[in-house]
Amino acid sequence: MTCSDSVRLVDGTGLCSGRLEVRSDQRWSPVCEEDLDLQGAQVVCRELGCGAPSVFKGGMFGGVEAPFWTKKFQCEGHESALLDCPDSGLTGNTCPAATAVGLTCSGPDEVQLVGGSSTCSGRLEINHHGEWRPVEPWDTSWTLKVTAVICRRLDCGSAVSSRQIKESSNRPVWRIIPGCVESKSTLKECVDIEDVSSSDGLEMTCSDSVRLVDGTGLCSGRLEVKSDQHWSPVCEEDLDLQGAQVVCRELGCGAPSVFKGGMFGGVEAQFWTKKFQCEGNESALLDCGGSGSGRNTCSPGKAVGLSCEYPDYIRLVGEPSRCAGTLEMKHKEKWRPLLEYWYSEWDQRSAAVVCTILKCGSAVSTRRVEHDDERVMWVIGASCVQTTSSLFQCVDHGYHCSYEDLEVICSDLLEKPNITFSFSTDGVSEATPQGYQALSGTSFNITCSIRPQYEGGDFQLIFSDSITTQSYTQTAVNHAAHFLFPPADQSHGGQYSCVYHLHVFSQTFSSESQTVSLTVGDPLRDLIIRCVVLIGGLLTIITALYCCYKVKTKQQPPVLNNEVNVEMQILTTPQEST
Repeated sequence: MTCSDSVRLVDGTGLCSGRLEVRSDQRWSPVCEEDLDLQGAQVVCRELGCGAPSVFKGGMFGGVEAPFWTKKFQCEGHESALLDCPDSGLTGNTCPAATAVGLTCSGPDEVQLVGGSSTCSGRLEINHHGEWRPVEPWDTSWTLKVTAVICRRLDCGSAVSSRQIKESSNRPVWRIIPGCVESKSTLKECVDIEDVSSSDGLEMTCSDSVRLVDGTGLCSGRLEVKSDQHWSPVCEEDLDLQGAQVVCRELGCGAPSVFKGGMFGGVEAQFWTKKFQCEGNESALLDCGGSGSGRNTCSPGKAVGLSCEYPDYIRLVGEPSRCAGTLEMKHKEKWRPLLEYWYSEWDQRSAAVVCTILKCGSAVSTRRVEHDDERVMWVIGASCVQTTSSLFQCVDHGYHCSYEDLEVICSDLLEKPNITFSFSTDGVSEATPQGYQALSGTSFNITCSIRPQYEGGDFQLIFSDSITTQSYTQTAVNHAAHFLFPPADQSHGGQYSCVYHLHVFSQTFSSESQTVSLTVGDPLRDLIIRCVVLIGGLLTIITALYCCYKVKTKQQPPVLNNEVNVEMQILTTPQEST
């Protein structure tokens, strides 16, 4: 190994950034901001094996109370070490702690994609120690999340796809540790310098001219468009549904679910100045027609954010329930089993993510299952699954073969059973909003049933009143059980419910129906009550009819009496002579 002899960067975010300190007389001293210029910064970055300096100024990585370096560096820029530069002698004995110079060098990594349709797709190669070589993952944990890091380094937008490939012959490769790529600031820290030959490689595709930033995953974020090596946010008014569909498709995501301004924060950068006029079938956003938006500014809060659905096409197969079996994923119209990376510690927490995506309740168990035949499959990382919003980001779609796959068993969401009553035809019963009413002596039975979901299981009929609770259990036959009762008496009145119990996958699951009440009445008492009600009703009707009759007779004129008086008058009046 080789360490820098007399310079170092401390308290930074990686090997190529930090507060600059110089060693002399076995003591490390910070450097005052005024004592280092661009040429000096170039020498430091080169001495540390890093790229060109991108930022250097005082206070970037905190201050320090140690005695400062007391000379001003006057480098020409070509020196191999900072202490080889001439200096101007003493500059003073003091320097404010806040002006201790911090330095950020660009990473020394030169990375490229070759053999693709653009500089943003193809086989991954890295220039390490001055030599370009293809890259072979140190293990099989390369995922789309790792690809996204490479895409950002290439300034190529978002990650669309990645896979491991096989070449026709072996050639020298650099081995890279995928887990390191996500956590380190330079690829230099992640390359194994062992001289290795292999036919394995990596092929990836990044979006060329669009990206989603500051989102919660690969398929959400603030939309930015690249033109002339510059990324510009898009104003909310310049993107419609058809344009959003094109963006989601270009990024390898599902259909757009939400798109509006300010979803993922504002930005002060210069906005895209054209209105996209897409038909929705274009393969790239910049293939869409467009027109000038007619404005020069757009409010930062109007920068359009976009959320696309995740293309998580997963399923569990091989068991009666859709919520148990071998884990498979669909990619490019192919269904293949999934197997976790050999070291990734797939456990019930990982399986729980699968159950949640499938809306199958909680995870019951998960395990590797061996088969007699070797099958082509994809591999998935457990740690990625537990920290991301989409399984799609965690799968390596390269060519893998194995005699094992993953079994996942979820609890499923059991349907609620139904409870129904039926009564003998010679009995008297009626349904009410509170339940059923039946006369004592009426025969009845109760049926518990459930929609076909699993075979077998048991039904437990639970009865309770103000005094006691009883239960009756029967095995389900054709997803139902019938409970027959003797003629009803007062003891049958109470609350009834059905509970379905299922023992499957070494676990027991249950679901309960609604509760229904049954009221049982005494026949003689009910008959007396009915007779009283009937007689009372008849008396009421008779009384009403009589009252109506009396009213009508009082309103009629005395016609008969008038006629009699007329006749009497005729008889008593003397007859005139002719």
